[in-house]
Amino acid sequence: MKIMFSAGEVSGDIHGASLAREILKISPETELIGFGGDLMAGAGVRLFKNFKDYNIMGVLEVVKNIQKIFRLLNELTEFVRTEKPDMLVLIDYPDFNWRLAKRVKALGVKVFSYIPPSAWAWRKGRAVDCAKIADEFVAIFPFETKVYEEAGAKISFLGNPLVDTVKPSMTQAEAREYFKVNPEDHIVLLMPGSRKQEINMLLQPMLDAAKILSNQQPKTKFFLPLAVGVDTVKINSAIKSSNIEVTTVSDKRYDLMSIADAAMATSGTVVLEAALLNLPCVVLYKMAKLNYCIARLFVHIDYFCLPNILLNKNVLPELLQDGVQPKIIAEELSQLYRGQPHREEVITDLKAACSKLGEPGAAKRIAQKILTAAGK
Repeated sequence: MKIMFSAGEVSGDIHGASLAREILKISPETELIGFGGDLMAGAGVRLFKNFKDYNIMGVLEVVKNIQKIFRLLNELTEFVRTEKPDMLVLIDYPDFNWRLAKRVKALGVKVFSYIPPSAWAWRKGRAVDCAKIADEFVAIFPFETKVYEEAGAKISFLGNPLVDTVKPSMTQAEAREYFKVNPEDHIVLLMPGSRKQEINMLLQPMLDAAKILSNQQPKTKFFLPLAVGVDTVKINSAIKSSNIEVTTVSDKRYDLMSIADAAMATSGTVVLEAALLNLPCVVLYKMAKLNYCIARLFVHIDYFCLPNILLNKNVLPELLQDGVQPKIIAEELSQLYRGQPHREEVITDLKAACSKLGEPGAAKRIAQKILTAAGK
């Protein structure tokens, strides 16, 4: 059996790698191929293309790179024609993946959607369109299934794999020793995301907020966990120019998060990872003005970060667009330092949000679902 994956960004690479490992445990003879990142390659997927050369977000950025995107689409379509996989598994990355899915379906290949488009939040009509293409869907959040069920899709929620994977490997004492921090130190993380546009928009406000916090709390130590594939030269240059001491780290990320007081983080999977480690965040998101104006026309949700959506409650502070100001970031984050009463309230809510992610073992259940759907 041959299964093809398509994942176009870091979070999809993480999920794809987990699935690949579980599929090969259940069915070692299965051949895994596709479009993804280094983690998927390390988990046994033979990559035709690596997404790090195609990591694009935003309307203007897509327009600028449209020829490159369609060339990739054509190349992947031809790859499917040559390789003849039994199934294509789409992992998030909706705008690109569903164009690919439509072509692949026309070639007679089954399509499986893992982490389907967020039709619950915007463009609900997409659920109907997607249901006509994909043979089966698996969601990673319980609130995603209703709109697809109403569209006639075969969809299930089997839990979220992050419940299994987001765990520290050391005790907190060992982690403090590893990162050379004292028990009395306050640790604040800067997590500006993995995409170029996110880093361009959010790293500088984070560094400016860190400067304010450093003056207010001299015992604060700042760390920046590096996402896979980011431009480390650019990040280190920005840190150097800011005149604030920030230590970049590329390993033991969950151990670092487990001992941190709080984080300023770009909205996305990393905020949910933090929640699973009882790490409160000030959640930021900012995009080009044109992209934001377009988004406002289509997106109708009360919250944009996952713990808040899971509880339908303002658990973590959310700063969007013009609200991403260093002074505001610092004010919100100072309330999340260890010893602050509000921090404990937030952690209680984060635990409640994470309880909605299902039981451990999701990746194994999803892998079995994929193999069954592919005809194994």
